[in-house]
Amino acid sequence: MAAQRELYDAIVIGAGIQGCFTAYHLAKHSKKVLLLEQFFLPHSRGSSHGQSRIIRRAYPEDFYTQMMAECYSMWAQLEHEAGTQLYRQTGLLLLGMKENPELKIIQATLSRQGVEHQCLSSEELKQRFPNIRLARGEVGLLEVSGGVLYADKALRALQDAIRQLGGIVHDGEKVVEIKPGLPVTVKTTSRSYQAKSLIITAGPWTNRLLRPLGAELPLQTLRINVCYWQEKVPGSYSVSQAFPCFMGLGLSLAPHHIYGLPSREYPGLMKVCYHHGNNADPEERDCPAAFSDIQDVHILSGFVRDHLPDLQPEPAVMEHCMYTNTPDGHFVLDRHPKYDNIVIGAGFSGHGFKLSPVVGKILYELSMKLTPSYDLTPFRISRFPSLRKAHL
Repeated sequence: MAAQRELYDAIVIGAGIQGCFTAYHLAKHSKKVLLLEQFFLPHSRGSSHGQSRIIRRAYPEDFYTQMMAECYSMWAQLEHEAGTQLYRQTGLLLLGMKENPELKIIQATLSRQGVEHQCLSSEELKQRFPNIRLARGEVGLLEVSGGVLYADKALRALQDAIRQLGGIVHDGEKVVEIKPGLPVTVKTTSRSYQAKSLIITAGPWTNRLLRPLGAELPLQTLRINVCYWQEKVPGSYSVSQAFPCFMGLGLSLAPHHIYGLPSREYPGLMKVCYHHGNNADPEERDCPAAFSDIQDVHILSGFVRDHLPDLQPEPAVMEHCMYTNTPDGHFVLDRHPKYDNIVIGAGFSGHGFKLSPVVGKILYELSMKLTPSYDLTPFRISRFPSLRKAHL
């Protein structure tokens, strides 16, 4: 007779930052959790690798700004538990024309939510940040608590914490089949597992797992160029010079945001990127550059030349990352339409890393059938009216 198969409280598929925080919350609440990752850790195939991400409360939507309040305290708690610095406060500078509607909405949201910020005129910006060159009519909004998260350190800290709390992490195990039911069965390239609930946080691979379960989300997978630019004078845009993270909104040449982080991870190089990319299959993300890739870099070169005169206007290093975007840029945090013990976290649209502590908490709550801590209306699958529904 076959040995009784081990039954987990929850299996999490995908060990990016969202899956790691989900498994962390489950393990913290003494749940028997298995975290599965198709690649060997650490890897650079998804959306959570690299050394740095921006953390900010500055959002047009109140609900993200509200979620970020708890995220900051959870990041601080993880730092304390891990005994390593994961967040550096640099401030976040939003740049835009005085009449830019998005800038006005963000400023109103920060005011409403009581988040410390400063509105800076062109003159004040020149005094505070003399190595930023402004276009005529450009102003700044400085969110004081903005800064940098050390992404790779955060992933390592979480994976260590999950193991210390009794959770199990299996990397190099690709999921090949999910059999819904009570329990749900997950078959990998190595073996089969069973659990009371399943959470899918598989980034660009989400629909590959959902299609056989009769559901498909309107997700667009994009390959993003992560560009680093050489300082003409080393350190001029560094954290040590109190240079902030920044986001350029509504710039004439760029339909999407441009953002940057002070130089640190590569000495003498500053990360400046375009918040958009090109359609890409996650299995083929290292394919040769498309024409629009070159267009993106051309847009960035123009921005660097015009706004950051102390950088060389050609990228010195170019890496890649994946975004998995929804049509409205908001996440999917919901149960499968047919199987209520299968939970989906997807579509983080290039801005999910900072929010992952709360996302993980919500996915834990959904998987354990607890009342969610936040209103999930903006994140429900049902908001996509054209969606091919699960075969109910």
